[in-house]
Amino acid sequence: MASDDSTLVRVLSYNIRSMRDDTEALARVIRACAPDLVLVQEAPRFFRWRKKLARLARAADLVTLTGGATAAGPAILCNLRTTVERTEDVLLPLTPGQHRRGFATAVVRIGGARLGVLSCHLSLRKDERFEQGGMLLDRLAALGVEHAIAGGDLNERPGGRTFTRLSATLQDCWATAPDGAEHTWTRTEPHQRIDAIFATKGIEVLGCGVPLELPGVTGTDLRAATDHLPVLATLRVPAG
Repeated sequence: MASDDSTLVRVLSYNIRSMRDDTEALARVIRACAPDLVLVQEAPRFFRWRKKLARLARAADLVTLTGGATAAGPAILCNLRTTVERTEDVLLPLTPGQHRRGFATAVVRIGGARLGVLSCHLSLRKDERFEQGGMLLDRLAALGVEHAIAGGDLNERPGGRTFTRLSATLQDCWATAPDGAEHTWTRTEPHQRIDAIFATKGIEVLGCGVPLELPGVTGTDLRAATDHLPVLATLRVPAG
């Protein structure tokens, strides 16, 4: 906890591609980031999905907070520093022929801070994605907390309509305090940023970006873990 009673919180957003790649490398990357919260996209959703997600959490020295199949893919992991007040998994309206989308949400306490949390994976279709961006803002506000974060795979770069909609209300953590690399996609030739972490205005962003100098993790691990690169944010959250 910081001297002014605010709390430093490390948040990781990571599309894990349903754990279809090197899960040992994936766990090494997550563990090396030392996150308090992990906003997961494309968590396992089918046969024994809870066991698979719990296995990953355990390997990364974390626990499953909420989400997975019940949120159509988004999930939240946390460390034992986190006290959970409540959780809710939200399924969004289904567009025929498209993947079901959802939000994993929670209200937690870490140190002296009370924080709303939302993990998302938005649509590939721009009109549907824009509507989901509005739903994200509404859902974050409905958590009823002063300070909140949202993160995930937006399937859109900065400057797009949905990205702009979110960053007009929330802080785009990379744009606020870039730290590390910017681009999250593709893992082998990263050339665009489609994964992001956002924070409400009262949170101080100390740094955010793709972590490239992780202890015990190589570039090979980052490429083997999944098809996205992770986004790590260090935040100072006021007590509340």
